[in-house]
Amino acid sequence: MQDETDPGRVAFLARPHRPALVSRTLTELRGPVRGVVELPQRLMWNPRRDFDLDNPDLLLWMYENVLREAIRLEELRRWVNGKALVRVWPELNLPRGVRLAWEARHQQLRLR
Repeated sequence: MQDETDPGRVAFLARPHRPALVSRTLTELRGPVRGVVELPQRLMWNPRRDFDLDNPDLLLWMYENVLREAIRLEELRRWVNGKALVRVWPELNLPRGVRLAWEARHQQLRLR
């Protein structure tokens, strides 16, 4: 996570050479929580990019992909729901850098 207002902060990496992207607030994340959605190929390279969000395992899988691959805040806002993220946070399998970046910005995730 690189914060433009504080250039001395450490960047947490989603993968080598890619900083983790974190929303400013959880309330700005208004993505779907029900129904079937299809991620764009940029966020999911698998030929099957559809996720039935009524299936808890598929919701987790979609969030893991979006949180790891997002490079624009609009991607986070479109595909992740803040309330759902708080609820499923402990169950997500995320790279260490992604988890640390989100928990550094959003204390309520650390407490889960």
